[in-house]
Formats: sequence, structure tokens, C-alpha cells
Amino acid sequence: MRATDGTQANIRLTNFASGAELAEALADRVADALAAAIAARGQATLAVSGGNTPKAFFAALSKRAIAWDKVTVTLVDERMVPPAHERSNHRLASLFLLQNRAAEAGFVPLYRSNGDAADVALSASEAIDALALPFDVVVLGMGTDGHTASFFPGGTTLGAVTDPACRQSVMPIEAPDAGEPRLTLTLPRIVEAGLVALHIEGEQKKTVLDKALSPGPEAEMPVRSVLRHARTPVEIYWAP
Repeated sequence: MRATDGTQANIRLTNFASGAELAEALADRVADALAAAIAARGQATLAVSGGNTPKAFFAALSKRAIAWDKVTVTLVDERMVPPAHERSNHRLASLFLLQNRAAEAGFVPLYRSNGDAADVALSASEAIDALALPFDVVVLGMGTDGHTASFFPGGTTLGAVTDPACRQSVMPIEAPDAGEPRLTLTLPRIVEAGLVALHIEGEQKKTVLDKALSPGPEAEMPVRSVLRHARTPVEIYWAP
């Protein structure tokens, strides 16, 4: 069973007994939000994150019976690697989300092979700006260092990408714990979404979340920038 505990005004925390239960519930929530957007505007936009955590959620969402041909999917962040690379979020989305019914969705990648990270970020920004913004749904993850998207503590452009007034939709960032140079949606694109969901699993990340919800600088735990600036309450989905 699940229990909802709204511990702060700008979040809604829902706990689940298992990752499998969480994946199904989050898939239902996202599918409902996308279907509502399609009913209202004839189209919907979804930005998703990478990592191992969302695989079961992606698989569940891919089977939901909505008008996927009217949905455009993109990524919250990406590594500067080609789509065939094992660490590519494009590859992850292709393998686990853009399957089954969701194979009919459109997809806008962030990575392009036409320059350095700064050049690619500008090109990706143009592609994102051409979508029907704001996003209807953004699904985030969180690292044990308190990063979300590619907002890494100590990141080279952290101040810019988490600036609520940032005008560029996608920017490059590098950080010691990030591995490859990254591309990330900037804070304004994330927090203006109709639904912002944070998907985390494990006791360690629950401890990190509790710290992120406490007072402290956003640069120390950049997930705070989303939790504090989202226009609607962030819906947090957690399972042990």
C-alpha cells in the first residue's frame, strides 16, 4: 500500500512498498497527465531522466493506452556521447520507453555530433524551444550527492543552469562526479512544467531527500533548486 505525507507545502511525498508498485503508479500518473494535455491541446510533451532507477517505470509507461503519436519525448539531461554508447540516455529511452505503444511517440534528442558541448547545447536549446512549452511532464531522478538533472555540486555552470532567470533551455556542464561533459535542461524549463515528478528509491536516497528538504544552500544540494522553485508541488515517489 502507499501513503502520502505532504511534509512541506511545495512537495507531495508518496511512499510505496516496492519499486514495482511505484513504477506502475508513476506510469499511471504520467499517462493521465499526458492524456489530459492531449485532450486540452492536441499534443503533449514529456522530459525524462536516465540511470537505472527509471527502467521499470519506462517499461510500464510504454504500455499505457494513450495517443502516443501526439506525444513528444525528450531528455532532462544527456552525456556528450553518441546514441549507441552504453551510457547514453538516448539509448536508455530507446530501449525501455520508446517501445510498445510508446514507439509511436516523437523523440527530440539533446546530443548532436556537430561541435563541442557549448555548440551542441545551443542546437539542443533551439530544438527544445520549438516544442510546445512548458513541458506537460518532467520526471527527475536524484543522486546521493543531491544532484538532479545534471545540476552537480561544484559543476562548472551550476550557477547559470540553476538560475531561475536563465534564458537558455539547454546548457553544458562539467563536474568531477559527472563523468563525461553533460547537457542539461536548465531550471526554468524544469520548474515550469505542469507536473514535476521526482522518482527515487532506496533508504540512502530517502536520507538524502530529508537533508535536501532541510534549510541549506541550493549549491550544496542542487535538487533544492527544483524543490524550492517549482511552480506546482513536486510529486515525490519513493520506494525502499
